[in-house]
Amino acid sequence: MKRVIGYMIGVIVMSSFTFTQVNIKFEQYQLDNGLTVILHEDHSAPLAAIVVMYHVGSKNEKPKRTGFAHLFEHMMFQGSANVGDDEHFKLLQEIGANINGFTTEDGTTYFEVVPSNYLELALYLESDRMGFLLPAMTQEKLDNQRDVVKNERRQSVDNRPYGTANEKIAKALYPETHPYSWPVIGYMEDLSAASMEDVQEFFRTYYAPNNACLVISGNFNPSEAKQLVEKYFGAIPRGKAFERPKPMPISLTEEKQMTFEDKVQLPRLYLAWHTAPRETREDAVLNVLAQILSDGKTSRLYKPLVYEKQIAQSVFAFQGGSEIAGTFEIQVTSKPGKTLTEMQVVVDEVLKALLTNGVTEKEIEKALTSTEAQIINSMATVLGKSTNLASYHSFTGNPNNINKQMDLYKGITPQEVLATAEKYLMQPKVVLSVVPLGKPDLAVQKGH
Repeated sequence: MKRVIGYMIGVIVMSSFTFTQVNIKFEQYQLDNGLTVILHEDHSAPLAAIVVMYHVGSKNEKPKRTGFAHLFEHMMFQGSANVGDDEHFKLLQEIGANINGFTTEDGTTYFEVVPSNYLELALYLESDRMGFLLPAMTQEKLDNQRDVVKNERRQSVDNRPYGTANEKIAKALYPETHPYSWPVIGYMEDLSAASMEDVQEFFRTYYAPNNACLVISGNFNPSEAKQLVEKYFGAIPRGKAFERPKPMPISLTEEKQMTFEDKVQLPRLYLAWHTAPRETREDAVLNVLAQILSDGKTSRLYKPLVYEKQIAQSVFAFQGGSEIAGTFEIQVTSKPGKTLTEMQVVVDEVLKALLTNGVTEKEIEKALTSTEAQIINSMATVLGKSTNLASYHSFTGNPNNINKQMDLYKGITPQEVLATAEKYLMQPKVVLSVVPLGKPDLAVQKGH
């Protein structure tokens, strides 16, 4: 079944604030094996972006078997039945392609941006690793990439200043059986324990066409692209059915306060609360709240901490909405000689004032202006549009939500921001102090 969707540029009005509505025209259809295909034409440059997003991330893993999704991000570049070892990168780099992949809790994405006349090469390579990776998988390749991932973990997590902070926060926020309680990169012991049978079964389950979305964006002929898609992907068999993790009620019964000594120069305070999942109204409202708190020199947290009292090096607040849950986090890095208790006192004062007096229309409009710019900039390139289309298909079930994302922000009022802040930020939270080695006295003290 095929449907063509397209809109003109329009506006959304929110009281005195007017959004510029940028809409993406695309065509969507599905192959017999369940592969969703999305085509977006953009003839402004002789380029084509090919994105394949598999709806599998670290949340599809099991306790004691973590890191598989990220491990496969590496394995998928190691050659397949008809593509030699390390040839995937080589063939694309020879034509000047931009190529990479990334893994999150919720999905794994691979992309190539190629000169338009090499669209067939990109589709061939993506299809071969989707349909024929396992015949080329060897114990040697698995061991090699396992070691690569372990080394990546050492460099980007274990031996990086503040590198394990988010891991510690997730373990404190979620019960150990919750799929967001473990890190995307996985634990060392789980990577070591992964057998060939384990990883092959993971691939068979999740790297199937019916769990994937193929997006082509850029300068191409749609009829020719459809023929190529059918030629290379049409014969790949559908994968078996499986159950996805579902949202579940989660909350903290009491505040969790932790201190971790690390190889860092400056102490850093992390505060984290359970909040709403992505692509919800509350997710949007909390994004506005985060910007009111820390975006710009006059923001609620930056002004007293960094500018007036000059006790903090930086402050950052953000809403992290994922597919089945969300977190709201505040990070404050202190200046030399200052303690995290001092940071906590100011943050508490700011949040108390906000929860007592609310926010202003002007603050909301500033946040909305920034949000609008972020949304438009995320779709400025063919790769950006491809990735967004794949993401909206995978996580909302409807790629046309790319054209409705600003609707989530329509009509946000000071009363709604206050009510949402009260709902989430008055709940128990995780308080993590990361301090230099041998200086636990710089951590937040009990009672603060």
